[in-house]
Amino acid sequence: MNDIPAEAGKPDDVRRALALLNAAGARIGNSLDLDTTARELLDVAVPQFCDLASVDLFPEVFSGEDPRAGEGLDGTRPLRRVAFASAVSDGPITLGHHTTGDPDPEPVELGSIHRYPAGSPYADALRTARVQRATGTLVQSTLAVPMVARGRVLGLVQFSRTKGSEPFAERDAALGAELAARAAVCIDNARLYRREHERALILQRSLLPPDDPEAAGLDIACRYLPGSTATEVGGDWFDVIELPGHRTALVVGDVMGRGLRAAVAMGELRTAVRTLAMLDLEPAEVLGALDEIARGLGAPRGGRGERSGRAADLSSGPRSTDLSEVYLATCIYAVYDPVTRRCTFANAGHLPPALVDPGGERPAMLLDVPRGVPLGVGGEPFEEKQVELPDGALLALYTDGLVESRHQPLDEGLQALRTTLAGPERPLEDVCDEVLGALETHHGEDDIALLLARIHGLPGGSVGDWRLPAEPRSVARARELACRQLADWKLDDLADTAELLVSELVTNALRHGEGDIRLRLLLDRTLVCEVWDAGLVQPRRRRARDTDEGGRGLQLVDLLSAGWGSRRTPRGKIVWFELDLPGGGDTKPPDMAEALLSLF
Repeated sequence: MNDIPAEAGKPDDVRRALALLNAAGARIGNSLDLDTTARELLDVAVPQFCDLASVDLFPEVFSGEDPRAGEGLDGTRPLRRVAFASAVSDGPITLGHHTTGDPDPEPVELGSIHRYPAGSPYADALRTARVQRATGTLVQSTLAVPMVARGRVLGLVQFSRTKGSEPFAERDAALGAELAARAAVCIDNARLYRREHERALILQRSLLPPDDPEAAGLDIACRYLPGSTATEVGGDWFDVIELPGHRTALVVGDVMGRGLRAAVAMGELRTAVRTLAMLDLEPAEVLGALDEIARGLGAPRGGRGERSGRAADLSSGPRSTDLSEVYLATCIYAVYDPVTRRCTFANAGHLPPALVDPGGERPAMLLDVPRGVPLGVGGEPFEEKQVELPDGALLALYTDGLVESRHQPLDEGLQALRTTLAGPERPLEDVCDEVLGALETHHGEDDIALLLARIHGLPGGSVGDWRLPAEPRSVARARELACRQLADWKLDDLADTAELLVSELVTNALRHGEGDIRLRLLLDRTLVCEVWDAGLVQPRRRRARDTDEGGRGLQLVDLLSAGWGSRRTPRGKIVWFELDLPGGGDTKPPDMAEALLSLF
């Protein structure tokens, strides 16, 4: 604290100064909001210390940047007027641009951008980072006090006394500098916090899917609302992931905790979900692997065993567990198959999905999906539930910020959600807006993620499905069926490529698989071919030697298709490939002759 000179015979002034500093310590900096901190400074200073006061800050402070990076180091850089207080009048603001002895200037409106002229006491205070004095006609005495924190000049405070008040003395200048310094540290903390908050928001938004994600058999709309700038960013996320066979994974999750750490944890878990989804694991297996990942995120020391032990003791009572070292998250993971319109759910401590029947005559029902423990706790397997969704139904996944707040108990929020989702079919974007409006989401206490999906399913005419016996002549039969189906779909341009690749997959199923063979063609935004068999051995691509007579089938599939892979089923496996539809952009189909020659 700056020393306050105590003039002889002025003990009351010293006591008032100390009381003012005590009030400043108690009242300034109770929030991380720039405008609020500036107003708190003036609430302390007016009228106890001065008659008029104002606070100006460099615009860089509001974006979290370092003000020293700006131009105009002579003190004439632009500033924003963020606070003003007066104990003598509610009239125009008359603090600002005058030099010593000059008439009072034009008012500076609250929130406006202005400059101090070069050579004025205010510009000198900003340039030198020292207190300067000014006088005027209506204002008898003014202290221009720079707001300095951590070596940075953030702005300027003006303390003014009007005619009839005692002019500022030397001890007043020291007291004004101390008040400004205390507020400057709080404002700089708010600046640094705002910078971290903005970075966390940028990170969080960059990890969310595009505004209009597409999926086969689904119409999708989504909303993400971050908490207000007065609160820390959270770890809510949602995702829409395309899976083989025109299936879609719908994911909504919420990392417990707030701040940049929660946003980073969200990014790590979302990346892990996408990776696991590409492995085409069952929903319960995805959450089980995610739980292992979450338990490893917060354990830089001690290894997996110690980390798992801490997570397992979360509910063990007296044992001390530092939750800041534990990554906990809730998540619901659903896989939708548009051919069967079946959706398989797995839940890790998340709120239940809501389903509205076609027509929307009744409130939405909350699906009874077994609610497992949150990710990061460990020790409990996750269960799955498969639900057949009627055509035209509406599915809603969401985070708790939508339905629960200090002003809205969870039960009331869920009931409001169920009621708002119901009603006649209307555009999903409108439904999103209605839900956010009805549930009073303006409070901004927590992040909000909302994902809506309208169920349509693939039309029967977009699916070709055949069963073939495990015998050599099934290869020719599969080629014939595929070509006939493509002709019906008017996709003759794909017939040669599809015929060759179907032949390769069916041949491999006969050689390396077991049981009867199932061939399925799916038409949506792309053409997907699936070959099913009862074998458990997954295909593996290898590079054949020049002298080998075979072993090039999967290389050929890889060269000619837009993508291929395999996945397990309860009774065996599926090997699939995908072809882009003609006219679907600038992508040219691969040349079959060149592909064949490249194998040798």
